[in-house]
Amino acid sequence: MEKVNKIASFTVDHDLLTEGIYVSRIDGDVTTYDLRTRVPNAGDYMDNLTMHSVEHMFATYVRSSRIGERVIYFGPMGCQTGFYLLVRDAENEEVLRVVIDVLNKIINHEGEMFGAVKKECGNYKNLDLSAAKAECKKYLDILLNKENDFMYKGEKI
Repeated sequence: MEKVNKIASFTVDHDLLTEGIYVSRIDGDVTTYDLRTRVPNAGDYMDNLTMHSVEHMFATYVRSSRIGERVIYFGPMGCQTGFYLLVRDAENEEVLRVVIDVLNKIINHEGEMFGAVKKECGNYKNLDLSAAKAECKKYLDILLNKENDFMYKGEKI
C-alpha cells in the first residue's frame, strides 16, 4: 500500500482554532495565510453564495493592492470557515494591513459586483454584493478586536 502523507492543514487542532489570520505554511518565498472567518465545526458555515461573493470581491481588490503582484492565490476553504491567501515575499504585518484595507474597500464598494456576468464567471447568478459586505464586515470586526500574532493556538515560533 502506498504511503500517504497528511497535509499540513490537517495537523492543526481545529478544536482550538478561532477566527483570525494565521500563517498556515511557508513554502520557500510563498506564505499561505489562513483567513479564518468562522470557528470550525461550530455549525456556523458560510453558504456558497457568500463564499463565492467574497472570493470575487477580495480576489479583485487584493490583486489591485500594493502586494497585488505578489499574490499567488485567494480562494475559499472547502470547509466553509474561511479563505486561503498565498503571497510571495511579504511580511505578516504588511499582509494584515492589506487584508484590512481590502475588507474596508469591499464594505464601502459601490457599483457592480466584480465578475458578475456570464462571460466572466461560471456561476454568475450565485453572487450577492450585500452577502460579501456582511461577511467582510464581520471579519474586519474580528481582526480589529483581537491580537493577530499569526500563530495557531499552541504553536511556537
